[in-house]
Amino acid sequence: MIRVLIADDQALVRAGLSALLDAEDDIEVVGVAEDGIQALDLAAELRPDVACLDIRMPGRDGIEVTRELSAPEKGAPVPVLILTTFDLDDYVFGALEAGAAGFLLKDAEPEIIIDAVRQVAAGHGTIDHALTRRILREFVQRRRLQPVTAQRAHDVLTMREREILLLLAQGMSNEEIASSLVVEVSTVKSHLARMLPKLGVRSRLQAVVWAYQNRVVAVPE
Repeated sequence: MIRVLIADDQALVRAGLSALLDAEDDIEVVGVAEDGIQALDLAAELRPDVACLDIRMPGRDGIEVTRELSAPEKGAPVPVLILTTFDLDDYVFGALEAGAAGFLLKDAEPEIIIDAVRQVAAGHGTIDHALTRRILREFVQRRRLQPVTAQRAHDVLTMREREILLLLAQGMSNEEIASSLVVEVSTVKSHLARMLPKLGVRSRLQAVVWAYQNRVVAVPE
């Protein structure tokens, strides 16, 4: 059972998301918060598998909450799925940099939101398809925090980790990566656990952005 925490300052959204997710046999909404401070308190108490957060909330906004829940020093970080009405680039970038595992607009189809919760719970990143190409391009142009060169991957990653990063950038799940490399899924997870800190990122989604940012893979036309 996937245990979900919902945080949104709009009562109608909280009720709608709760009803949508609770209707699924494998998902249970264990907590509902109306602001960022309450979301952090409930996350610490309930330890959900996924936190679905709005960006604009009183007290602490969704990006601040994401940063807290995804902090490297957390023994068991809570994966965050951002659900928002705003597709402004700065919000998307802020959420990704804070460690969000997924980013969707609230007008996404119900089945897409449900699938995104499952994907994030399984450790897979997800981002609204309408945003993906634009976000990758903008991230590459506006977030050049390190030398933009594919050599960086060779400098910091093992050959196997580079292979996994390339497959990750193709959108493959852990199971698909394991099948492609003919290894166990647990082996892929172990490599990912070692790879993310080397890249200075907190999630699979951030690792993919890193790969595009450093031209390890090309941004799709």
